[in-house]
Amino acid sequence: MIDYSLLLAIVLGIAVLLFLILRCKLQAFIALLISSIIVGIASGMHPMDLISAIQQGMASTLGFVAVVVGLGAMFGAMLEHSGGAEALAQFLLKLFGEKRASWAVMITGFVVAIPVFFDVAFIILVPVIYSLQRKSGKSLLLYAIPLLAGLAITHSFIPPTPGPVAVADILKADLGWVIVFGFAVGVPTAIVCGPLFGKYIGSRLDIKAPGFTETASKVRENQPSVGLILAIIGFPILLIVMNTLSTYVFVDSSGDRNELISWIKFVGHPFTALILANLLAWYFLGIQRKVELKKLMDISTFSMEKAGIIILLTGAGGVFKQVLIDTGAGVMMADAFAKADWGMLLLGYATAVIVRLLQGSATVAMITAAGILASVLYPDSGGSLDTLQVSAPELALLVIAIASGASIFSHVNDSGFWLVGKYLGLNEAQTLKSWSVMTTLLSISGFASVCLLSLFL
Repeated sequence: MIDYSLLLAIVLGIAVLLFLILRCKLQAFIALLISSIIVGIASGMHPMDLISAIQQGMASTLGFVAVVVGLGAMFGAMLEHSGGAEALAQFLLKLFGEKRASWAVMITGFVVAIPVFFDVAFIILVPVIYSLQRKSGKSLLLYAIPLLAGLAITHSFIPPTPGPVAVADILKADLGWVIVFGFAVGVPTAIVCGPLFGKYIGSRLDIKAPGFTETASKVRENQPSVGLILAIIGFPILLIVMNTLSTYVFVDSSGDRNELISWIKFVGHPFTALILANLLAWYFLGIQRKVELKKLMDISTFSMEKAGIIILLTGAGGVFKQVLIDTGAGVMMADAFAKADWGMLLLGYATAVIVRLLQGSATVAMITAAGILASVLYPDSGGSLDTLQVSAPELALLVIAIASGASIFSHVNDSGFWLVGKYLGLNEAQTLKSWSVMTTLLSISGFASVCLLSLFL
């Protein structure tokens, strides 16, 4: 039975969230908190229960996300400052050759964005595509679109980047499965909206590389080897995936888990895996290359600035989820959607699409959609899936579906739109025809791949 007054409270909360971000230009962290309070008050929650929901939602979410995002930010900063991204790009360009350079830069973006934030990775690698354009004389978009596709897909689909980590935590999805499906969905999606679309739009928009900027600096001397960079990036991912697979592999004849699984799970937990990865990066990219300890400390400290806002924003999303649960909205929506003909994947995708189009931030769209879906999946807040019976792989696919929806049609209300346009020397119309269309292809292709994979689960 649908409680229309409760449904109205949810709609009011989301409307206020969008109004505060779009019209009032309020920071998304406080906007999410205010919207959560409005939902609670409008639904009739006791004031002190509402305060408890805020505290519980923030605490339960940040217990995991804060550690992973913080460690991931430090890890990425070490790779960035060591020159590892440039070394990887140069290697792939040499391996593929200039004729297949668009594929090389796509793979570079795909790999580099696993540990490095999207905007940072783009700024690091943009001199590479400038150089390619000048050498070939072809449109800059032939190389820029594949690079952006690789960066955006990994940033949205594959942990330990903050978006999928936050959504996975809110939905209680296994990160190992999210990584597996992130790659499974990301690879074909990258091909469609990267080299293929890049070739198409490059033949229609002849864009030349802008003049040299401070970002187009000379290549760092004494770069780390490509093998070392790939090993350091792949190490934590391998451990996390091993953690997931160990649940299904290391079981004895009686059906009990082998003792070995406990240690594999410990080492493969995202906390441990990223701590070990940071230690490897600290030693091989810092100490072994004779970087001063003070500089290493400064690099790590500076990386926390960007991580801080993401952590707080994710915590506010957890508050929104908890309020929806405590008001009883989760039970109501679970009953409604359990009887509906359209499934959770479409609900998650559509919710993320709407929020993304209206307010611009992919992270806010992911977290808002995840909060609503979590209140449906866990209406009793106890973590059971009795209402809808969703398996671990299905939860991971739901994470990717939400990430796909949150990636759609980046336009003028998204900071990424202006970042891309500025560095590629595009006007607004050209940015819409290239970057915005590419993100839409990414979203649709990603969701189509998710739906296809769901048929086999």
